[in-house]
Amino acid sequence: MEQRNLMLAVVISIAVLLGWQFLFEKPRIEKEMAARKTAQTTQQAAGKPGVPQAPAPGAGAPAAPAAGVPSAPPAPSAPQAPGIVTPTPPGAGTQVPTTPGVTPRPAAAVRTEVLRHSPRVQLSSPRLHGSIRLAGGQFDDLTLADYRETTDRNSPEIVLLTPAGTERPYFVQFGWVAAEAGISLPGETTGWTASSGTLMPGKPVTLSWDNGQGLLFERTVSVDENYVFSVTQKVRNTGTKPVTLYPYGLVSRTGTPATQGFYLLHEGMLGVLNNTLKEIDYEDMRNERKVEGTTTGGWLGITDKYWLVALLPDQKVPVQAAFRYSQANKADKYQADYLGGAQTVAPGGTSSVTNRLFAGAKEVKRLDSYEEKLGIARFDLAVDFGWFYFLTKPIFYVLDFFALHLGNFGLAILLLTVLIKAAFFPLANKSYEAMSKLKKLQPKMTELRDRYKDDRAKMNEAMMRLYKEEKANPASGCLPIMVQIPVFFALYKVLFVSIEMRHAPFYGWIHDLSAPDPTSLLTLFGLIPWTPPEILQVLNVGVWPILMGITMWLQQKLNPAPADPTQAKIMMFLPLVFTFMLAQFPAGLVIYWAWNNLLSISQQWLIMRRMGVKVT
Repeated sequence: MEQRNLMLAVVISIAVLLGWQFLFEKPRIEKEMAARKTAQTTQQAAGKPGVPQAPAPGAGAPAAPAAGVPSAPPAPSAPQAPGIVTPTPPGAGTQVPTTPGVTPRPAAAVRTEVLRHSPRVQLSSPRLHGSIRLAGGQFDDLTLADYRETTDRNSPEIVLLTPAGTERPYFVQFGWVAAEAGISLPGETTGWTASSGTLMPGKPVTLSWDNGQGLLFERTVSVDENYVFSVTQKVRNTGTKPVTLYPYGLVSRTGTPATQGFYLLHEGMLGVLNNTLKEIDYEDMRNERKVEGTTTGGWLGITDKYWLVALLPDQKVPVQAAFRYSQANKADKYQADYLGGAQTVAPGGTSSVTNRLFAGAKEVKRLDSYEEKLGIARFDLAVDFGWFYFLTKPIFYVLDFFALHLGNFGLAILLLTVLIKAAFFPLANKSYEAMSKLKKLQPKMTELRDRYKDDRAKMNEAMMRLYKEEKANPASGCLPIMVQIPVFFALYKVLFVSIEMRHAPFYGWIHDLSAPDPTSLLTLFGLIPWTPPEILQVLNVGVWPILMGITMWLQQKLNPAPADPTQAKIMMFLPLVFTFMLAQFPAGLVIYWAWNNLLSISQQWLIMRRMGVKVT
């Protein structure tokens, strides 16, 4: 097979994948999310008859003292994991009132109102802001101090956790389940007493609660300088009978968030159980409803592209872990939870367990440091580096090193691309030399095609004779190209998933390398003050995508033209197609692609000049 046919197949394959994603898959996902059927479901009892079940989300039943507490296990040997819970906000438990005919209040205002109505321990750390709700002791108010919604430094901080009573509650809860019924346990409405009103690094807060049945519960919460909370749960038995309890932790999320909808990125349920990565997207979770297993070590939680909320159980103790889904009152409920081993507290005795919570940005260096310091199994897999992990992670560290010393992530991309091109320089030379030979033979090949246009067998025989005489191998450039594909795909992956590129500026009009080029052909790049309608967004092409398309066209002109007229026409339109498709990609990726094309053009042009091939 001729090299041009191989290249055509590779390019068309990429075009088909990207085209399918943008023209079919993404609209399908959006349509599914908009028109998802609602169905009232009830959690079925998971244990022996008579085991109490956690209330169905949104059931509307009044909360008992232990309302929403995960179901008790039927026996110490077969504990039941916590069920999906829906907390009741303290106070009246109602949403912020609205007036008919008046525009509903923004989500931020509703969130502020809900937070104002509940007693809280304030959180103040260098990288996290928020509070812990005393009613239930829930982590339900958390924002990231270093990350903003937009590139404007005065824009709101990224909201990670949000309380019940808002449109989409997202919270973390720790607690206990009992081996037998009748024991009053702290739940989401329990009124804890705090030892201090502020939680800070180096200044832990202890929450206390007496169940009135001889059990005194304490929960000591501390936070480090970054994104990890330590939660020590202690139970003291002042009664006359031993009590067996099981510690649990859960992450609960209401509503299916908007996702990238891109096959290169996982968003949804995520964890490492028994040293095995578990990735379940929201659609699969809705279908499977429940995925569980026992693990010693590891972690589990819910991930977005850049943010993660994950439970970090004791890495030396077996726990029962699960991902769950439920739906009620038109609301999707997703939950990641674990149930620890039995803790038997004798009369006069005390029992305690310590577990951790990660809630923050998926910074690669930070995750690596936690993996090493806390012994968390494969915690770096929270960043979706994909199949080429052995390439993507080293490439990230090189890129991050350059950005640290150059002071600009965009310059780091350019320098790294140069180094990769240099590493593959000998292989690329062989490929370009092969293309140059074919281009040099183009007139003779055209002559043979014209001479034997009615006899394909003789034409192929004459072509092979020509290749042999001129010592030109049409397939000689295939291997170098195939070797480079994994490396360039790995670099592409790093640029796509790394939070370090988010809101990182370049030069000129590029203020965010993770967002598409903000300039627009439809506004003549800012000369026309108007906003194009949604239907024309597909034509919204910026300067960098146009530059990328030009470099792709120039590179195409250096290659031998396909013999087949149909192939030639397809190749002619590919730069235009890629220009419009890549216009919606992050600017950092487009800059990398354009710069890589330019380096390839330079290398190929020099080789062609050296071999005496006319550059047209």
